[in-house]
Amino acid sequence: MQISLIDIGTSRGIRIPSAVLKDLDDFDAFDLKVEDNRIILDVIKNPREGWADKFKNSKNDLLIDDRLDIEDWDAI
Repeated sequence: MQISLIDIGTSRGIRIPSAVLKDLDDFDAFDLKVEDNRIILDVIKNPREGWADKFKNSKNDLLIDDRLDIEDWDAI
């Protein structure tokens, strides 16, 4: 499929036909890469996919203790 560049303000872009978008599953964004004089768009379904699993087993300690002990009230 041949697609022409179009002017978009001071930039240039392409229109992605609706038939192409309908063939793709539900997505939030694209990851754009340029390799060997080619533009590659990879669908990003959910940028935070897998985060829950990664953080479920992490230690997740705070760098600074945010608890306030009762003895600390005198210092305030």
